[in-house]
Amino acid sequence: MMTGARSYHFSDPGEFRRSQNWIGGTTIDNALYVPPTVDDMVSALNDLEKFINQDHLMPMVHTALLHAQFETIHPFLYGNGRTGRLLINLFLYERQLLEKPVLFLSSYFKKHQKIYYQMLEGYHNGSVFEWVEFFLDAVIETAHESIEMSKKIAVLVEADMRKIQALGKREAESGVKVLQNLYNTPIVNSIAISGFTGFSRNGAQKVIDRFIALDILQLRNESDMYGRTYIYKRYVDIFQ
Repeated sequence: MMTGARSYHFSDPGEFRRSQNWIGGTTIDNALYVPPTVDDMVSALNDLEKFINQDHLMPMVHTALLHAQFETIHPFLYGNGRTGRLLINLFLYERQLLEKPVLFLSSYFKKHQKIYYQMLEGYHNGSVFEWVEFFLDAVIETAHESIEMSKKIAVLVEADMRKIQALGKREAESGVKVLQNLYNTPIVNSIAISGFTGFSRNGAQKVIDRFIALDILQLRNESDMYGRTYIYKRYVDIFQ
C-alpha cells in the first residue's frame, strides 16, 4: 500500500518506524504532536492488538477508539492516516457491520479536517468522549450519504438497463455484460470492452458507439485522437 505512493520518500514502506517522528513543525521541539518513542510504540502496538481483539465494547465506539489510538501511536514514518482509515473499514467488516469494507469516512474527515485534527489532539490529552462523539457523527452523516448515493445508483441502473434491453437480443446480451462491468470499471477503452465481451477491437468499438448513442458512455477527452478512453460519467458523478 505504501510502495510507490504519492509523495512517498521514506525507505522501508510499510515497516514500523525505527526512529522518532512528529506531526507539524519543522523540528521535534516545535512539533504540534510527538508520538511515543520507538520502545513505547512497540508496547503500545501490543496493547492495541489486544484491544482490537476484545469484544465487550459497542462496535462503533470500539472502532472510534482503535482509530484514534492508532493515530496516536503513529507507528509508520509515512502513511499513518490512510492505514488508520483503512482499519476502520476492515474492523467493521470483520465485525460484520459492513457487507463490504467500504465506509468512506475520509471525505468527512477532509471536509472537517481542522476539527478532525483538533479532536484527535483532544483525545491525546484525555478528551475521549468528545472524540467518540465526533466519530459517531462522521459515521451517521456518511451512512446517510451512502444511502442516498445507493438510491441514485439504483435509479441509474434501472434507466440504463431499460435502454439496453430495448436493443436486439444479441446487442442486449453483450450490452448487459458491459454495463455490469462498468460499475467496477467506469473508465474504459476498446481493449477493456473486448475483455468484457470477447469481441474483436472493431466489435468492441461498435459496442462503445452504441453506448454513446444511448447516453451511457461518453468520450473522456475530446482532444484525444489515439488511445481514446470513455467514461460512464453519470455514474461517476454520483460519487462526487
